Amino acid sequence: MASLTPPQAPPKWNDTPEEVLSVTKQALAQNKAVSDQVAALPEAECNFETLPLANAEAEVLIICEPLGFYQNVSTSKELRDASNQAEVLQRDFDVEESMRLDVFKAKAAAEKNLRKSGEWEKLSDEQRRLVEKMVLDGKRAGLALPEKEREVLMKLKKELSQACLDFNKNFNEEDGLISFTLEELDGVPSDVISGYGKRTEGSKEVYDITFKTPDIFPIFKFAHNPATRRSAQEGYEDRLKQNVPLLEKALDIRRRIAAMLGYDTWADYITEVKMVKSGKNAQDFLDNLEAKLRPVGEKEREILLQLKKEEHEKRGLPFDGEFYIWDYRYYDRVYIEKTLDLDESLVKEYFPVSVVVPTILKIYQDLLGVKFVEIKDDNKDVWHPEVQQFAVWEKDAKDESAFVGYCYLDLFPRAAKYSHAAVWGLLPGYELPSGKRHYPLTAMVANLAKPTPERPALIRHDDVTTFFHEMGHVFHGLLSRTKYARFHGTSVARDFVEAPSQMLENWCWEPKVLEKMSSHYKTQEPLSPELIDKLIRSRYVNVGLFYLRQLFFAKFDLKVHVDKEAADYTKLWNDLRESISLVKGGKAQPGQGTFGHIVGGYDAGYYGYTYSLVFAADMYTTIFKRDPLNPALGKLYRDKILLVGGSRDETDSLEDFLGRPPNSDAFLEEVFGTVANASL
Repeated sequence: MASLTPPQAPPKWNDTPEEVLSVTKQALAQNKAVSDQVAALPEAECNFETLPLANAEAEVLIICEPLGFYQNVSTSKELRDASNQAEVLQRDFDVEESMRLDVFKAKAAAEKNLRKSGEWEKLSDEQRRLVEKMVLDGKRAGLALPEKEREVLMKLKKELSQACLDFNKNFNEEDGLISFTLEELDGVPSDVISGYGKRTEGSKEVYDITFKTPDIFPIFKFAHNPATRRSAQEGYEDRLKQNVPLLEKALDIRRRIAAMLGYDTWADYITEVKMVKSGKNAQDFLDNLEAKLRPVGEKEREILLQLKKEEHEKRGLPFDGEFYIWDYRYYDRVYIEKTLDLDESLVKEYFPVSVVVPTILKIYQDLLGVKFVEIKDDNKDVWHPEVQQFAVWEKDAKDESAFVGYCYLDLFPRAAKYSHAAVWGLLPGYELPSGKRHYPLTAMVANLAKPTPERPALIRHDDVTTFFHEMGHVFHGLLSRTKYARFHGTSVARDFVEAPSQMLENWCWEPKVLEKMSSHYKTQEPLSPELIDKLIRSRYVNVGLFYLRQLFFAKFDLKVHVDKEAADYTKLWNDLRESISLVKGGKAQPGQGTFGHIVGGYDAGYYGYTYSLVFAADMYTTIFKRDPLNPALGKLYRDKILLVGGSRDETDSLEDFLGRPPNSDAFLEEVFGTVANASL
């Protein structure tokens, strides 16, 4: 298979800052030329063939997506800045194009002509969906408004886009530090401390800790001193205070745009094209779930508070009867260690990155019938030497027709790199006008632990689950086969997009999969059945508090997009967290400045993470639970969920996969151990 040559060459990652901008401008100009050509057509000549808009949309994506990606991963500030500017150009261009009345009239005329002539029935389901979506785009863009209002709307959309980009740029470039002495870090595992930078400050030695997840989270979980955890938490929440005015600006513009377009709220505008359909339905879903979770969370909080009281007495610390946000991760861990005798640091020793990554890739390959072939040495072309590049083929590939696409893994932290875990679909898969195929490219960016002087790179079970989840998005991008780029892969309703990956997280809690993925870094032994049992039992420990925290994010996001007036968002953030998450804060910090989802495509959409869990639980329990590594079930999943992407309604895909309409029974059983009052 290594001798097979992919029918499509991978992109080159050698662009200069100047090229990033000039190539972007050229691609946008070519796209505009197609729109001009469509706009010039007489109304009677508008039909499916004369509107080459879908292919033009794909062509501009192919050029601009990789160029806009550099801002998340490049080590060169000049290249990151150019990439950011290129994205500004692209977003502004998209706003202008979306507001072209002449192009919208051509689309509407094409739909009318198709229906009138009887050609509509001859179109495939995906072609009809394309027409309907394109016409709906125009209505949602405000093209029914008078010209003066359209001009104001275009200006507002560009300002909104810029505010979101600036917020994200600050997020990626954040490089703050917090310093503690060794004494203040008491309890933090020594292998974590050995990875921190050390320096002398006056007469004492201090350790510098970044706000990147592998550095700061062990302090939340392990530092015995509550003052250390509090300082770390407050620093973490305060690290992006410069984003506060940008978020205020974005929310203000969204309110104005929603009003201009005739929607009651931004939430109604956003949810109109999602599975949930309205802001009220999203609110009802969250309220209903909160009512079920609150009693569970309150019980859990009491148990953790008692643990805190005991520990404070033992350590001679004052106890004020309160449970704070900086107590939550710490006592969650203490509880698991105490009740299950489960030591997270010990579990971590069984998950060296060098074993976990290839094993997870193999599990996916076997389940879904594909083969990853790493591209190495002189053939490798990536944006950073640590990135792995793969050509992906059907497992029994004989010739180039079995090529699937490309996958890149950029897994380790470095300065100015995107600081969480996410997948970018850099190239879509779709059918070219020639009938041949354009193949997809997906890139996963993560921040797994690096090796320390004492140990190889080891990751927590949480990180294993995150990696497994993100690989789910990778395969959604690779194994989708739609006619149009618009519907490719994860281009599904935003409140369904997480469901396939959330379903796949279940594999990380299956005994035979855990055994396969684990290998102690010293002995190469897998996790013992006893440790596996403890780990599995830890899954739903403090599940009420966990989901209440998710509901806090979702309710903050929904509230700021439903309210008609601006508010003190720092106060709202802290007040809502206390009332919903059941944890007290200390000094009110502007944590909303760290909430990247709200400007990154999940505005009025964070509810979707929990909403889609309902579908994820149903899919897993109904289809996979009986035999999670069965390739026949993997093929069913490929064909019914991944293959179709967004080319049909998500409800239709779910019904096709499940053999019935989806329901919330499995989710409620999973979280509460009961399906009583099963509707959500």
